[in-house]
Amino acid sequence: MSDKIQAIRGMEDILPDASPLWEALEDACREVFRQYGYRNIRTPIVEPTALFVRGIGEVTDIVEKEMYTFDDRNGESLTLRPEATAGIVRAAIEHSFLYNGPMRVWTAGPMFRYERPQKGRQRQFHQYDVEALGFEGPDVDAEQIVMLARLWKRLGIGPLELHLNSIGDAADRRAHRDGLVSYFTRHADLLDEDARRRLHSNPLRILDTKNPAMQEMVEGAPKLLDHLGEGAARHFEAVRRLLGDAGVAYTVNPRLVRGMDYYNRTVFEWVTDRIGAQSTIAGGGRYDGLFAMLGGKPTPACGFGLGMERIVLTMQAFGRTAAQAPAAFVVHAGEAAAREAWRVAERLRDAGLACVLGAGGSFKSQMKKADASGARFAIILGDDEVAAGRLTLKPLRGGGEQALLAPDEALARLRAAP
Repeated sequence: MSDKIQAIRGMEDILPDASPLWEALEDACREVFRQYGYRNIRTPIVEPTALFVRGIGEVTDIVEKEMYTFDDRNGESLTLRPEATAGIVRAAIEHSFLYNGPMRVWTAGPMFRYERPQKGRQRQFHQYDVEALGFEGPDVDAEQIVMLARLWKRLGIGPLELHLNSIGDAADRRAHRDGLVSYFTRHADLLDEDARRRLHSNPLRILDTKNPAMQEMVEGAPKLLDHLGEGAARHFEAVRRLLGDAGVAYTVNPRLVRGMDYYNRTVFEWVTDRIGAQSTIAGGGRYDGLFAMLGGKPTPACGFGLGMERIVLTMQAFGRTAAQAPAAFVVHAGEAAAREAWRVAERLRDAGLACVLGAGGSFKSQMKKADASGARFAIILGDDEVAAGRLTLKPLRGGGEQALLAPDEALARLRAAP
């Protein structure tokens, strides 16, 4: 007998008992994004590897260490998407769907990164990805942050912390890069292997190090925020003003740089201390250069991703529950009652009520299943009820007496129940 096959490490099953919180999150996201005019787009899970090398950046952890990359039968290098923004921009360029003007879009689904699995970090993880394409003003940056604040309120989680920064424009980053190289070179003895490798290729990423031995030295590094050009400084000030007008509190974090090379100007993260080390539950920013990097016309854009696993953990940490109990569970005994139970169950569903039909077994076992289902009521049908054109409505929760009722009266009570 062969060994049983198990799921791949870091790629977890989401079982029915866990799904209600996921569905509550999905419902909230769709509704809040709709309120702000964002429309759904769906892109492939597999993309050409070059898309991510060019879009995310060759000297990044994602491209260097974390991508699931393989050659297909034609020898083309393909990659399971590690993030969604590059694929959405690729689709916008390929289909010219910004021809008639800017567009707000969102997508959702699994992403893949080969990382060490831990709480809130899996190799297959799920994201909502939200993009405003073709908008250059600071109002869209602020809108997305405020939209997330509305989502947190809808989900019943908070308070959460908003970290905000500007990484300026290309010229600002070039000047800052020279300053960083000079500074880190003077402290070369404190750099770890990753930092030494990135010193000349991508020194900005050293600022995002998690190495405790480097923290004090990195704190003293030149801050790009102190050397923004006029345009980037004006943009950042406008974002901050709009957030203040909306009553959204934030902390300016000069070390916040995000993990992809395509960002410019505004970057932000929402964080919580309730779920352990993986504290960032949503993050993003502006990426005005990505369209040109992927062969399109220069196009301003801003977007973010939110991690569904981490937000579900956060919902649990704040005591959020989401039951999916049916309104009624139909219990039946006898041949005539079994046939009538089918009709009764379908009538309840026609009325918009969730209903579970007992799938046989003894009356006692069906009643146990009714109680375990979480249903507010059991509908009991025996041959006597069928002969009388009645059914028994038995409260399973919240008290009350069972009653023999006409079907219309039972339906009215079910509809009126809280």
